[in-house]
Amino acid sequence: MFRAFARAIVVVLGFLAAVQVPNTAVAASDLDAAVAKLTEKSFSVKEAAIAEIVASGDPRAVDLLSAYLEGGLFRNKKTGAIVTVEKTEGGYLTTDALTGSALEKVKKRGVKKIRINNKLRGIVKTALGALQLFSDSTETRLKAARTILANPSPAMVGLLEKALAQEDDADIRESLTHSLAALKVIGDDPAARIAAVSTLSGSMDPSIWQVLGRAADQKDDPALAAAAQQALESIENQKAIYSLIETIFFGLSLGAVLMLAAVGLAITFGVMGVINMAHGEMLMLGAYTTFVVQSLMPNAIEYSLFVAIPAAFIVTGLVGIAIERSIIRLLYGRPLETLLATFGVSLFLQQAVRTIFSPLNQPVTTPDWMSGFYAVNGALSLTYNRLYIIAFCILVFVALLLVLKRTPLGLQMRAVTQNRAMASSMGIRTGRVDALTFGLGSGIAGVGGVALSQLTNVGPNLGQAYIVDSFMVVVFGGVGNLWGTLVGAMTLGVANKFMEPFTGAVVAKILVLVFIILFIQRRPRGLFALKGRAVES
Repeated sequence: MFRAFARAIVVVLGFLAAVQVPNTAVAASDLDAAVAKLTEKSFSVKEAAIAEIVASGDPRAVDLLSAYLEGGLFRNKKTGAIVTVEKTEGGYLTTDALTGSALEKVKKRGVKKIRINNKLRGIVKTALGALQLFSDSTETRLKAARTILANPSPAMVGLLEKALAQEDDADIRESLTHSLAALKVIGDDPAARIAAVSTLSGSMDPSIWQVLGRAADQKDDPALAAAAQQALESIENQKAIYSLIETIFFGLSLGAVLMLAAVGLAITFGVMGVINMAHGEMLMLGAYTTFVVQSLMPNAIEYSLFVAIPAAFIVTGLVGIAIERSIIRLLYGRPLETLLATFGVSLFLQQAVRTIFSPLNQPVTTPDWMSGFYAVNGALSLTYNRLYIIAFCILVFVALLLVLKRTPLGLQMRAVTQNRAMASSMGIRTGRVDALTFGLGSGIAGVGGVALSQLTNVGPNLGQAYIVDSFMVVVFGGVGNLWGTLVGAMTLGVANKFMEPFTGAVVAKILVLVFIILFIQRRPRGLFALKGRAVES
């Protein structure tokens, strides 16, 4: 059965077994005659025509076969010319497929598409790979090698061996080696088949998994099936490791968001002893600032985040200072009243956003440089937006650490945290420090909102989803301690991602909350206890 299947997928004609590097000296008329055969009704004639196009060695062969593969070749019914078309009002603009010269405009019924079926598509894909294996472009050769791997045919063995012998690039050599091994797995030599399975063992290419899976099902060759099954088990073990790495990556990206959301809260809570329930709305305002910036510069989306980050910091920082000067300063020493007051502020800000922007979610565009993913291999891919957010989190943390350790404001904040009365007696304007601290914490939350806008919907309730998590991070890491906030955020983020597949997102959060409750029974001051007014009070 396996050999019958192998014969069924052999879609390339015998000419490929003897293909050499294309010879451009062959007469152009050979290509013209071969292309003309593509219009024949017989698909076997079309197969022969494809073989002749490749054998012609004409540099136009790649473009012609690519157009044929995409269904872009037509025959002019009147002149018989092979053309490509461009749709226009009332008909088509035609271009000679061989010369590239513009021809007359024809009506829609004036041309007929040259037919192609699935078998021919496989032949054309492999033929294109054969033509491109000897390209001067490394990228083109790599793409060709991977195309052949996805469409293996025993007729390609000689060509692959020739390409492998003269290839210097390591990635291309690996693809060619795997392609050769995949072809030998479906060959007739039992020893070569076992050796090929050994070569493919450990590969993270999904195409290889399919080859090994088919080999493992061969009941007429128990030795091959056993070797393929062992190789698949080895691959599954590696996939489990990569799955673990991917879970950790997603956990760290969630932790990065939690850190950006919680670090400002840790500062204000540690210095001022204020339970700020409006902190989540600073995240929301930062995300809406991103939306406004992108609306103002629609033709420069690629640079919008570089404008949105400082803009969000300034906007949310000023809002934070306004809240502190108008409400919070009247309630120092009464934490429960600050909780109620800031909860009212959060409702006010949510309603203000609904009034200004509507209650619907607003679209925020992800720049191209943050889109897509980096494929480590077939089992592990890392999305660029999360990679950038993790890096951004680290930069914000380092910058904040420098502010607290190297600037006069940081020194004054630490002094007020440790002993407000002593700091005041030494001439530090504690009221000014409180206002700037609240503004700094709110500004960092706004910057976190910019990052969050690249991961989730931007709406009036965005901040509510993170305020509880932010308080959990602060309590778990240690009130007012930056390192505790970082470690706590990353720990809770990774723990959430590990539990979600087994319990679901909601239950995972509940379990984390229960863990924190039990943890603070043993360590009321969190992972990193901070000495000072916030603790002593």
